[in-house]
Amino acid sequence: MSSTFRRLLRLENRRSILRPGRLEHITDFTSTHLGGPRLVTVYLPAGYDTKTDRRYPVLYMHDAQNLFDAERAYIPGQHWRLSEAADAAIGERTASPMIIVGIDHGGTKRIDEYTPTRVAKHEGSGGASEHARMLFEELKPMIDARYRTIAEDTGVGGSSLGGLVSMWLALQHADRVQRALVMSPSVWWDDRVLLREANAFQGPSRPRIWLDVGGREGLDTLRDARDLAARLRAKGWNATNLNFFEDRRGDHSERAWARRVRSALEFLYPPS
Repeated sequence: MSSTFRRLLRLENRRSILRPGRLEHITDFTSTHLGGPRLVTVYLPAGYDTKTDRRYPVLYMHDAQNLFDAERAYIPGQHWRLSEAADAAIGERTASPMIIVGIDHGGTKRIDEYTPTRVAKHEGSGGASEHARMLFEELKPMIDARYRTIAEDTGVGGSSLGGLVSMWLALQHADRVQRALVMSPSVWWDDRVLLREANAFQGPSRPRIWLDVGGREGLDTLRDARDLAARLRAKGWNATNLNFFEDRRGDHSERAWARRVRSALEFLYPPS
């Protein structure tokens, strides 16, 4: 490879990095299962508007308030910078382009929407099945109709309770979920019901999973995440479709998840 060609290649890569994706907002999405309306934010990768013959996999992310906008984050200023992470990975060709759909949680109904079982001391919990119906019966069909998606390539993702429901969706609906981004999941919920779900998994296919945890989240959280990874491996996941990562410096915060979300995208959507 000549030095001139290498310079041109670096220049072209740099130009790709400088071409960001863009965000669209759907403000009137209402679910018959969860109510509404609520905001849905759609990230479209660079090239979406010009490469009109291309279709894209879709990653549905929970807790969208914390993903794209510093002012809307739980702690103002601490958000995932998800669009920037996707831009960098796609621009540097370390990840294949994807559409990302972030849906706001239901505020005071967040625990209900993101938990798979009812726990008496948590009033209104156990609504994940209705959440799944919203996702697969209402939101996904709308996104597939509006955008150039690969309808059969669907991912889900989130952190904490959002990680819990994402992992649950991947286990319960492996026929519909092909990828899952699971950060610091709340494995503790309902006496670690997620581990029982993993033990019971009998799906014909295994979604590609990024699973992680922070080293500063506590010994119980570390134990739970390691246990979940071990049970997934016992069910047939391996290094090709499961990446378990322990972030030694990571705590339970948007800042920690922002630091490793690019790596998660790169594993879930490897360059083709």
